[in-house]
Amino acid sequence: MTRLAAASLAGTAIEFYDFLVYGTAAALVLGPLYFPSFSPMAGTLAAFAAFGAGFVARPLGSVLFGHIGDRHGRRPVLIWSLLLTGGATVAVGCLPTYAQIGLAAPLLLVALRFLQGLGVGGEWGGAVLLMAEHAPAHRRALWTSFPQLGGHVGFLLANGTTLALSAALTDAQFRSWGWRVPFWAAGVLAALGLLLRRSLTETPAFEGLAERAEVPFVEVVRDHWRRVLLAAGAVSIGFAVFYTVTTWALAYATAQLGVSRTLMLALIMAAVALATCAAPFLATLGDRYGRRALCLTGVVALAVWTFPMLWLLQSARPAAIFTAVLVTFLALAPTLAVVAAYLPELFAPRIRCTAASLSYNLAGIVGGALTPLAATALTPPAGVPWTVGLYLLTVALLSLSCFTTLPETALRRSAVPAEAPA
Repeated sequence: MTRLAAASLAGTAIEFYDFLVYGTAAALVLGPLYFPSFSPMAGTLAAFAAFGAGFVARPLGSVLFGHIGDRHGRRPVLIWSLLLTGGATVAVGCLPTYAQIGLAAPLLLVALRFLQGLGVGGEWGGAVLLMAEHAPAHRRALWTSFPQLGGHVGFLLANGTTLALSAALTDAQFRSWGWRVPFWAAGVLAALGLLLRRSLTETPAFEGLAERAEVPFVEVVRDHWRRVLLAAGAVSIGFAVFYTVTTWALAYATAQLGVSRTLMLALIMAAVALATCAAPFLATLGDRYGRRALCLTGVVALAVWTFPMLWLLQSARPAAIFTAVLVTFLALAPTLAVVAAYLPELFAPRIRCTAASLSYNLAGIVGGALTPLAATALTPPAGVPWTVGLYLLTVALLSLSCFTTLPETALRRSAVPAEAPA
């Protein structure tokens, strides 16, 4: 289990590094480079729209790689999704700007972002199922929390690289070529990930299937569409809050509040690192007291904290910004710690890779693709952005209602259940 956890976490971290490094670049430099005919605000919106293309592609990646995972095994998903995401990320780092090739630049940027999304759409399901279907039932939330942490580790890698370059280079150097370095590094990381994953074994749950779904996506849509939509609505708050803080807040603080890019990146990274340490402990609570109980606790905490977080952020004081971000991630931690165990347990093994991945990545459209766009559009020119808080509160209430409707799964002590709970 330790070897599987290490390979799963490392691969997921690499793929989310690839996916998230774009978000940081979009907040800082991509608008002027690829959408220069727009105003600064419109350029940022356009860069975030391209950012959203990756989230739109993620459910399609779930269908594509979910079919592979449910028909041919979880292991091939982990290899091919990593290759696709890594290749697209390196290509973004090599992409000429609008000044060099004109309209082709933003079009190619969106296309490469779409390919990134396809790869990440398959990665999460493959990595999580690798752990969920190997783990003992009474420790499933704990073991599946490791690939789930890959998103945070990938974020720290992406922002750490950007922070180091931002501190070492002049602003002109960073905008000229420095921002490309994290994208080029994705090639080296992808090679390391493939090395780690080449010896992984297939999961017992997949090998034990008596019959495999002919077309998993058709079966999911026909028989399980309601649960997929409920699960997507439930998880959407995690995406919304994560990308509000890591993408919108980064652009808002640097562009409107005058906070330095280096300081803002450092504050966000420190908060993410501290909150990540709580995940294994919270996952253990999820194994003991139930997945849904932890998720509901986290959603309520996020709803209560939304407006204080925005008030502290708007102050532009480093201590206040750090407090705002840290408490936000601590409130998000209970949900993130157990969702990787919860979603697979909601579906039967024959369609689990497709259904769990599709649920998770549909949530990404609501929470990840729309949030930076909506938050940027709703941000007033001055004062506390309360309208952003109303948007987040709406997503939290949606998530809360969906979690309330979904069943608890933790009491099912068979190895990832053969049938989803009623």
